[in-house]
Amino acid sequence: MKLLVLGGTEFVGRAVVEEALALGWEVTAFNRGSHEPPAGVTALRGDRTAPGGLAALERGEWDVVIDTWSWAPVAVRDTASLLAGRAGHYVYVSSRSVYAPPVPFGADESAPIVAASADDGDGDYARNKAGAELGAVAAFGERALLARAGLILGPYENIGRLPWWLTRIARGGQVLAPAPRDLALQYIDARDLAIWCLEAARRGAGGAFNVVSPPGFVTMGQVLEACVQATGSDAELRWVEAEPILAAGVQQWTDLPIWLVGESYDFMHGADVSKAVAAGLRCRPLEETVADTWRWLQSIGGRPPMRPDRPSVGLDPDVEARLLRQT
Repeated sequence: MKLLVLGGTEFVGRAVVEEALALGWEVTAFNRGSHEPPAGVTALRGDRTAPGGLAALERGEWDVVIDTWSWAPVAVRDTASLLAGRAGHYVYVSSRSVYAPPVPFGADESAPIVAASADDGDGDYARNKAGAELGAVAAFGERALLARAGLILGPYENIGRLPWWLTRIARGGQVLAPAPRDLALQYIDARDLAIWCLEAARRGAGGAFNVVSPPGFVTMGQVLEACVQATGSDAELRWVEAEPILAAGVQQWTDLPIWLVGESYDFMHGADVSKAVAAGLRCRPLEETVADTWRWLQSIGGRPPMRPDRPSVGLDPDVEARLLRQT
């Protein structure tokens, strides 16, 4: 199989490249050259936002294209249109953020989508992803596969969610843990997302799929306890109810990564994923994801790369200490 990855050097794109190479696929990566792709990958250079930036893609044929773009939908529209006659399948790694709020617990792929256009310039994340989906489908039709991921974790994470928890727990001492301990979570390891996209495209799957673990695959307690185990820390998890945490001005999802309450929780951790499971989705054990992420984090000096377009995450130590004293 011949694969073209648009990007291919960071987080999900990097996972796609490594899993494809492991399968014996012939891999080409197209990007601006800010980071070098892994060994064994053919590198094409270009800037999708610049005039003439797709020139390197004007020749060549591929069985599968995988695109992780998160900005202006016009870039996906133009790229997919250029490749439609020379590529068999176009996989767009989208997001469940495309669903129009409020998204009820248990929603499947038929839930309403936010208003967007494939011709849009850069906007908010949800409209960017929704517009990009439209661009992929306009060019490839049923040969377009839309992988609507949710919370993505694993090695190479450049958002900082799991790395923050690992780093904080590795410091030890009392750690503020948002209750309830048995809060059920959904996420996807970037490598499992990559494997599913590759295999589903190889089989010719098309359309939209929610690609995260089944509801309740793990709990908040299991995530944080896996962090304690992976780091070998003497950290003591102090479970504190949501009310005093929110009253202190702590922001769910950013100050305390992964943790959500209310409608946001229903949206992020309540997806119906039966369609993706039926199409072969398999999720590795949580402990493997956490341990591998910790090993990777240590291998790069303990500071994860961070996307410049995403807010920093993590709880202010003074706020944490004050909450621990008060509860």
